[in-house]
Amino acid sequence: MSLLLILLDGLEFLGTPLFDSKDFFKLIVKAAFNLIMILVIVRYIYYPITKNKDYLFTYLLISLTVFLLCILLDSVKIELAFALGLFAIFGIIRYRTDPIPIKEMTYLFLVIGVSVINALANKKISYSELVFANFMIIAVTFGLERIWLLRHETRKNVIYERIDLIGPEKRDELIKDLKERTGIDVVRVEIRRIDFLKDIAYLRIFYYENDNS
Repeated sequence: MSLLLILLDGLEFLGTPLFDSKDFFKLIVKAAFNLIMILVIVRYIYYPITKNKDYLFTYLLISLTVFLLCILLDSVKIELAFALGLFAIFGIIRYRTDPIPIKEMTYLFLVIGVSVINALANKKISYSELVFANFMIIAVTFGLERIWLLRHETRKNVIYERIDLIGPEKRDELIKDLKERTGIDVVRVEIRRIDFLKDIAYLRIFYYENDNS
């Protein structure tokens, strides 16, 4: 296999190199480094708190796609404008069901940013600076999630039939009723939708995960 790669090195087909050993191994090293950084962020910081596999899947694939897109088009010399364009495009992503919650949107911005940084880092940026930047992002994220913000707020969607308690003046009574019926220490309630034809309301209740583990 190595002999075949040596023979292919420098050969071209239709003006495009068949194999460039320097760029190929650079791609492997940078891709492996970026994947490790993203895995640490989304698998070992984000996922243990949220347990959301859908976003875990999304973050990994978006990160991989953005990284390869940036590094393979790096020679086009549109580095800064290209990076800002990616932030603008992916920063306004909304799925057809519900908008992405602000925290998940922050993680999406984070994995895109890390991927762009790792892909577009050139000879002007030393490896020590690149490693420091990545580990600083990981350290700050870990610190916010696990040290500073120890009480993680979680939410659940519920269908509620007592719409007589939906009014703002009965909010305390509504929360008390939800606590008794769900066994969850509800801290706040968000009214998503009211269906007067069926006399039901769609609520989103918020509580601290550590208090209801």
